This record gives sequence, structure tokens and C-alpha cells, in this order.
Amino acid sequence: MSISADEIAARRENILVRIRRAAERRGRDAHSVTLLAVTKTHPPEVVRQAARAGISHFGENRVPEGADKIGAVRGDFPKLTWHLIGPLQTNKAKPALQYFSIVESLDRERLATRLESLLAPEGRSFPVLMELNLGDEATKSGVSAENALALAQSIVACTHLDLRGVMSVPPFTEDPEQVRPYFRQLVEIRNRLADRCGRPLPVISMGMSHDFEVAVEEGATEVRIGTELFGPRETR
Repeated sequence: MSISADEIAARRENILVRIRRAAERRGRDAHSVTLLAVTKTHPPEVVRQAARAGISHFGENRVPEGADKIGAVRGDFPKLTWHLIGPLQTNKAKPALQYFSIVESLDRERLATRLESLLAPEGRSFPVLMELNLGDEATKSGVSAENALALAQSIVACTHLDLRGVMSVPPFTEDPEQVRPYFRQLVEIRNRLADRCGRPLPVISMGMSHDFEVAVEEGATEVRIGTELFGPRETR
């Protein structure tokens, strides 16, 4: 697939307009919402064109694919921010910390402990989001709503992990309105966790190409957009 920087820029502008309108409907500042471009399965050239189009935040699902892509474009675009948004295996924790700027898929205590053990010798603090599986879907990663507080407290106890907020991928439905209750639930969980953990947890990552406007209306501070920016993903 070939897509130009101009085409991506036009799509980006359209998305930003939709974000702004959704934010305005709830009296929110649209600048509080980060557009995260999801580039999984897309080649490095798409990242380069997107960077030229003004995009600075990118999301990848797998550590090996992301590491290869980051390595390929870092020389030309060293200031891009890379988010790991897919499940992270403990044996991939070290390269994840090496290549990515934030891990958004922290979903179990064992992984938190592994990340902490790698960061502590360097005295390095690393930002993370806690992923929740609100639909209790067996095919998706994420901690259950019932176990969210216990995991959040274990993450906070890791002094080199900087818990910034929460992330979730609700069950897919063609009608975005049917996802709205999940978005509201995620915000409510964030609020409870922030209160119990004594920290603001400002990041709420929710909403994708088909439902991001509803997510913004419900309080998303980050939306993860792939198809609306780049078209259908390439198959492998």
C-alpha cells in the first residue's frame, strides 16, 4: 500500500475536526485528546509519511514488529513517541523498555514485577497504563474490573513504574452507541483508582476508528486510530 503525506494530513485534519466537535459537545478542550496513529502491519514508509503529515504519536501491537519499525525510522524521526498497545509477554519486556516510550497494556502483577526488575538497576522511571478487559473476553488481554484495584496498587508499589492511567478495548459492535457504557465504566474505574491510589491517573486511552467520537464524549484523553488514517491494514 502506498499513501502520501498529503493524504494522511487530510485524513488527520478530518479526524481532529471530529475530535474537536465531540469534545465541544461535552464542554471539553479538544487539545486534551491525543491522536495515536496505529501503524501495526503497515511498513516503515507509512510511518515516515505520517510523521511528515504532522503525526508524532504511534502505536504498535507487537514488540518485534515495533522494534524493527522504530529502528528503521528513528534516524530520520528521532522525536516520535512510541506506544506499545498490544499484549506484552514477560520475555519481551526488555526490548519493550528499550524501544517504546510507554507500555499501555500492563495487565498483571507478574509483568509489573518484571518491568520493575529491569528498571530498578538503571534508576529509571517508565510510564505505563493499566489495561482492563471490561467485556471479560477470553480473546483479549486486560485485568478484570473486579481485580483492577489490586493490580493498580501493585503497580504503584513498583517505584520505577509511573502509572499514568487506564486503557481498554471494549467488545466490538458496529453501533458506537452500544460501546458507550463501556467507556463510561472505564472512566468510573479510573476515578475510583485515582481516589484509592492517591494519584490523578490523567490518561484514559479508549476509542478507535469506528467509535472514537463517542469515546471523546465520554472522556477519552487518547484515541487509537488506524483505519481512518491509513485505510485497511495489510494482511500478512
